[in-house]
Amino acid sequence: MSPRTRSDQAVAPHGWVQAAVTVLSGLLVMGVTAALGLWAAGATDLPDGAFLRVVAATVVTAVGGTIELSGNAGGLADTQAGLTVIPLSVTLAGALVLAAGFLRPLRHRVVAGATELAGWAARVAVLWVLGLIALALGARQTFTLSLGESALSDLGDLFGVTPEVGFKTDVPLTLLFGLLWLAGVLALALLVSRGAPLPGRLLRFQASVRPAAYAMVVLLLAYVALGIVIALVVAVTRGHAVETLAVILLGLPNLVWLTLTLGLGATWNGRVEGPFGLPMPHVLDEVLRSKDTATLNLSTLADYDGRVWWLVAVDAVLLLAAAFVMAARSPARMRAWQHALHLAVALALTVLMICLLGRITAHYGLSVLGIGDLGGDLNGELFLEPEVWSAVGLGALWGLVAGFLGGLLARPVRRRGETDAHGPADPGHGPVRP
Repeated sequence: MSPRTRSDQAVAPHGWVQAAVTVLSGLLVMGVTAALGLWAAGATDLPDGAFLRVVAATVVTAVGGTIELSGNAGGLADTQAGLTVIPLSVTLAGALVLAAGFLRPLRHRVVAGATELAGWAARVAVLWVLGLIALALGARQTFTLSLGESALSDLGDLFGVTPEVGFKTDVPLTLLFGLLWLAGVLALALLVSRGAPLPGRLLRFQASVRPAAYAMVVLLLAYVALGIVIALVVAVTRGHAVETLAVILLGLPNLVWLTLTLGLGATWNGRVEGPFGLPMPHVLDEVLRSKDTATLNLSTLADYDGRVWWLVAVDAVLLLAAAFVMAARSPARMRAWQHALHLAVALALTVLMICLLGRITAHYGLSVLGIGDLGGDLNGELFLEPEVWSAVGLGALWGLVAGFLGGLLARPVRRRGETDAHGPADPGHGPVRP
């Protein structure tokens, strides 16, 4: 029987303590990020001490949980509301912290057994479920809507109409999607980290999968970093610092990853009606605020501002950089056409993820005595949805070109795995990691 290593001992006896620290750290970072973002957005003015409950609901939606909206306006009126949006800034913050905590006891190792990895992940998952249950039970609230000082208010007083809208968590769906989200984060962490061990049967896939996965994570984080810089510059030069902070802490990835797909040539369809607004540049909101469903792509945006064509150049530069990183982390035996295929698949999957997570739908309305759409601030609609498969196809095409060029550019500087071209590695040095 082989002796247990220090890393094995770290995972086994203290696994529950480390799992608790990992989960609590992730939830705490998500909660603080959501709270600061909602504070900047003015949510502290919500009545009945609802701020903390809204923070809990924001964290729930950030991990794929489901929030149900409900309305009640008495027997003579009806309210309707719905909301589907993921605050990806909160999602990203939690994913980074959870991934780091999960990988910490596994570092400095080459191989780990599947049973060991499953046991460590199971500890994290059990505590994660308990945390989600606590959040789900706290994420519920009911608000009373004001009709203002108008004839509609008088009508409400006459017929006893007191519109209310509230939210609560769908606990079973939240647990299901929350666990799927956690599984995705942990699996991606193992794929991306060069220092994380894999079961022996999966080692043959790491040369092709790990560099591409790492390159895509670097690409997405580069867009977020670039977005933060631009947002701060805009805040300093044009004001609105508090509103900018709210966008950074709640929905910056929603915006910058949308622009990534637009730069690739993807098309999104949407509409903004009523008091709703989008946390994005004025030109995007202007295109979407029309009577009919609007098409959002480079062509339609260029009609309002020709500078949007720079998105193509930004995509090209950052994708080429990501392709170079992928090729430099791959074994020297990899050929340019293999890099092209790897990046094509990786970028297509990344675009698919953005399309699934970046869509937005929201609506609310009040009707009295069967009369719908009362107008004003009592009705609104917002939606933004991608043309998924054309976007995925464009991502694959860009990945092919960028991956091939990146493989060529990395040839003179690539060093990892060069022993493969001249002979087997020195047995005394163990396996060479890609």
